[in-house]
Amino acid sequence: MFGLEALDLARIQFAFTISFHILFPAITIGLASYLAVLEGLWLKTRDDTYRDLYHFWSKIFAVNFGMGVVSGLVMAYQFGTNWSRFSDFAGSVTGPLLTYEVLTAFFLEAGFLGVMLFGWNRVGRRLHFFSTVMVAIGTLISTFWILSSNSWMQTPQGYEIIDGRVIPVDWLAVVFNPSFPYRLAHMATAAFVATAFFVGSSAAWHLLRGRDNPAIRRMLSMAMWMALIVAPIQAVIGDFHGLNTLKHQPAKIAAIEGHWENVGNEPTPLILFGWPDMKEEKTKFAVEIPYLGSIILTHSLDKQVPALKEFPPEDRPNSTIVFWSFRIMVGLGMLMILTGLWSLWLRKRDRIYQNRAFLYLALWMGPSGLIAILAGWFTTEIGRQPWVVYGLMRTADASSGHSLMQMSITLALFVVVYFSLFGVGIGYMMRLVRKGPKTNEGAEVSHGGPGQKRTPARPLSAAADDAEDNGTSLNKGN
Repeated sequence: MFGLEALDLARIQFAFTISFHILFPAITIGLASYLAVLEGLWLKTRDDTYRDLYHFWSKIFAVNFGMGVVSGLVMAYQFGTNWSRFSDFAGSVTGPLLTYEVLTAFFLEAGFLGVMLFGWNRVGRRLHFFSTVMVAIGTLISTFWILSSNSWMQTPQGYEIIDGRVIPVDWLAVVFNPSFPYRLAHMATAAFVATAFFVGSSAAWHLLRGRDNPAIRRMLSMAMWMALIVAPIQAVIGDFHGLNTLKHQPAKIAAIEGHWENVGNEPTPLILFGWPDMKEEKTKFAVEIPYLGSIILTHSLDKQVPALKEFPPEDRPNSTIVFWSFRIMVGLGMLMILTGLWSLWLRKRDRIYQNRAFLYLALWMGPSGLIAILAGWFTTEIGRQPWVVYGLMRTADASSGHSLMQMSITLALFVVVYFSLFGVGIGYMMRLVRKGPKTNEGAEVSHGGPGQKRTPARPLSAAADDAEDNGTSLNKGN
């Protein structure tokens, strides 16, 4: 298939499924905390705008949460089907970490999700708020364990290898491995930023179409405050993460920089743009800034950054891909910071809700956080190659050894099913966004009986009313 081997298709299949999956947890993490803030502000101020926004975004949260769970199950099965040798080698570490996620995060979310989505008029206000907070905490705990497992694959420690298998000997060292704190902070913050721009883009869409009301304005205002505060913090976290990566995975940094060799004792320049050529071992058309590579990566004017030629060719990541995926992530991050600063400038002049150029920028920045997350994951995962567990197990030794035909058929099926299934789900979620928040939603209503709402039986029921308002009946046979 296109000159690719079975191993290449196995990697592409995993990259495809995880790329779909990561979009949903990222929004789930951000929306869960956003909902907790909205409900807390409503309880404190009794401003019904916060209540209306809570009910609007809880519907979108329900759809997104459901798609995240479904796509996550596929990921777990792939470890056994396509990467069974990896599971045999490192399953004693990754298996328990994923089990801890289920026992702590998933059970916590499942226990309070029903109350959060369907308990507004069935339980007390304090209990409902507590349930929302528990769901938000559950999403963060889930992030903790997933990032711990993945970070251990990047910077493994706390283990011994006995009879060809990894055996954990220090669980604190396994969980809190060297790259874990930086990667956890980076991912959690990325989820908050991505959600902020998703919410802000939704508000901009309504304002550009003349739907100007307190709820829409509040959406844009809260989103831009989050962007203004958190996007610069994310840049600082990214800098610390880069220093950690330079220490533990220098080949990845060399590939990200497209840096092939050092010249004498000269400081390392920063290559802004270029085309790293893995065969010719040089970066073509390079646009460089002297000294800046050393300043950014070593915080000094004289230290050098390790170069790709210092590593054997078989141990080098694909610089062509990670060079550009990293720049996409950083470029979008800079645009996010500029958007937040522009919003502050307009806010001081009381023009944030009327400036159409800014609203169009906010609209088009809607998917920027998710694209940056994907680019970041491509950078960190492809940059880890050729290792699946850095320094311990190569990716080529981790696959199950399926045939080219098997991998081709399953990859094609994944593409068709994912675009069909999740395409419908995403389209439905975007229809809910276009509907916008209602006023007086969540006021006291009666439940049960002729003509009244009945107790919902599934998470997507939380979004059913808006679907029917759009002419899409989920429960009627027409």
